[in-house]
Amino acid sequence: MSDRWGREQVLALAPDAASAKAAAGVARPAKWSGTGADGEAVWGECQGSGRSTYRACVDVTAPAFRCTCPSRKFPCKHGLALLLLWSDGAVGGGERPQWAAEWIEGRRARAGKARERRAAAAPRTRDPKTAERRRRRVEDGLAELDRWLCDQVAQGLAQAEHAPYRMWDDVARRLVDAQAGALAGQIKALAGLPRRPEWPDRLLEEYALLRLLVRAYRRGGELPEGLRETVRARVGFTLSQDEVAERGERVRDRWCVTGAHDSEQDRLTTRRVWLRGRRTGRPALVLSFAAPGRPLDASLVVGTEFDAELAFYPGAQPLRALVGERHGPAEPAVPGGTTVRGFLDEHAAALARDPWLDRWPVTLAAVRPARSAAGVLHVIDEAGDALALRPTDPWRLLAVSGGHPVVFSGEWTPRGLRPLAAWHEDEGMVVL
Repeated sequence: MSDRWGREQVLALAPDAASAKAAAGVARPAKWSGTGADGEAVWGECQGSGRSTYRACVDVTAPAFRCTCPSRKFPCKHGLALLLLWSDGAVGGGERPQWAAEWIEGRRARAGKARERRAAAAPRTRDPKTAERRRRRVEDGLAELDRWLCDQVAQGLAQAEHAPYRMWDDVARRLVDAQAGALAGQIKALAGLPRRPEWPDRLLEEYALLRLLVRAYRRGGELPEGLRETVRARVGFTLSQDEVAERGERVRDRWCVTGAHDSEQDRLTTRRVWLRGRRTGRPALVLSFAAPGRPLDASLVVGTEFDAELAFYPGAQPLRALVGERHGPAEPAVPGGTTVRGFLDEHAAALARDPWLDRWPVTLAAVRPARSAAGVLHVIDEAGDALALRPTDPWRLLAVSGGHPVVFSGEWTPRGLRPLAAWHEDEGMVVL
């Protein structure tokens, strides 16, 4: 059997804090019967509040959950509780019962058929007339955006500081109509820039990057292929998963899940999961999306490592990727980290390839938290180099480190370093 996950890794799968709390209450051996586990699955039956008995099974290679309870949350408290018992060593080995075996085998069969259908499907061809109409609409939309940016700079930024949200929303709506949806999202984000002393500098920087993108799109024929793909993607020309699988670079490695973060915009929740290759040291970003009330993809568990082939979206700095075929179950692992200097060099090289990068994964080895003279929390490495953390709750990081070195993962953004997870030699992994 593969190594069991830690408690923090299990609770990180909970859809909300209430589910995590409920799961902790159900994770008592006395409430469960028929529990067992093997190298791929964990199963058991839980006694409900009445006479009902719920059957729960978890495919730990995905992970994927199944429970007969009526909960609409995914995973439900029974699936989480079963994994908590397993992580505590309260679930022994055994042979799968028929109901668990049928579900696992059914999942494998459906996944195999889906791969066969994708392989056999004829490639979709785009209608040239439709593509030409969109090209003209995008060009018209970018021309209007360019005029708006020039007007904003000519008029000065003082007026923009007190402008209502509608000023940016109107521009974004016109870009959506022009079928440049990715640019529309960037414009909307400008309204949320914090009004701090450095706000004019940040706004002017964002305006400059937007104008650089407009000009790069206009001169797309002169750009290298990778950079042209980056520009098109940031304007709003998306690729289907089939196109990524066909055209994207494929890299097989043991991928460590170093962190995850959920964000919400326009009632759509986005989950960003960061991976790092054990052999290649290469970062990767896996995105998933969910409408209100729908579960997010929980197949990538922070603090685990799995052998798989990734297909990277084309670009000057390929980062976003799709997870292809896995070769074995995920296992707990500590990622390899670098120094602060090593991270800054890596980020500078990535930024030179893609000047519009707004996020980059950070994995640092042997760093500890420390406060500056101004009271700002940093992580500092053995060489004395430090990175400032975004304003956040520091207590979990301070508690797990105890002032001692840890492996630290985070997400670097223009607003600073967002903590995601930490690994302590004795305490294990903690989601921050």
